Amino acid sequence: MHFGLTIFPTEYSISMIDLGRAIEERGFESLWVSEHTHIPVSRKSPWPGGPELPKMYCDTLDPFVALASAASVTSRIKLATGICLIVERDPIHTAKLVTSVDQVSDGRFMLGIGGGWNLEEMENHGTRPESRFKLMRERVEAMKAIWTQDEAEYHGELVDFDPIYMWPKPKQKPHPPIHLGGGFPGGARRAIRYGDGWMPIGGRDGDIAEHLPQFHEMAREAGRDPKTLEVSIFAAKPEADVLARHRDAGISRVVLMLPPAPRDEILPVLDRYASFMNTAS
Repeated sequence: MHFGLTIFPTEYSISMIDLGRAIEERGFESLWVSEHTHIPVSRKSPWPGGPELPKMYCDTLDPFVALASAASVTSRIKLATGICLIVERDPIHTAKLVTSVDQVSDGRFMLGIGGGWNLEEMENHGTRPESRFKLMRERVEAMKAIWTQDEAEYHGELVDFDPIYMWPKPKQKPHPPIHLGGGFPGGARRAIRYGDGWMPIGGRDGDIAEHLPQFHEMAREAGRDPKTLEVSIFAAKPEADVLARHRDAGISRVVLMLPPAPRDEILPVLDRYASFMNTAS
């Protein structure tokens, strides 16, 4: 089982350069960063994590810039969005960003995506909440075309463009792996349909291990080999017994949450998480 870490990169957090180095030195597998372009003042959409929305949601750096910074001082760890809000991004521009980070990291990028929970936020980007999952699928399919075709084109209901040129292509072939966030069964179905992995949030959808047999059966029914679909628990509970259960259930990866704190506060947390990794991996 792989161990990843995730953080909201902000101006008051540990720098991505220091964090990248510290994570790599301690042997973690991956670094994931979140995304919110903004948070509407209205706050009509309830945050799924509780009654009070943490301030860090308003303060995040652009995830691709943050990951490129970490890529510049590391050579082994994987670098990932967790999650990138594809429904708020132009697919042509985003395809270029994904390729760019994959190139500068020498093929270490992973694209974690989701449909999002803040309806007003996506509406400010011109996205209709009720069709966001169709939009997300079409944008991913369009990006796959851009990454893999010399003269890429896509014609869907919500995304449509005639043949275009775009180089370079991603370092990874056919493209960086795509991990779909979301609970069971919706997120699982989307992962099977057009992703390379499923990434539910720990604690929000019961015991994910209980869904694994059905997830694998859903994959087989769709013509997918379950062994090719990673299952990552995002924001997994940092407790040794919980992590051991995930390992024993066959979970591919756990991603532990770091607070948006300065370096002196983060390093002891990394050491504690590393002790979990050394006993449960």
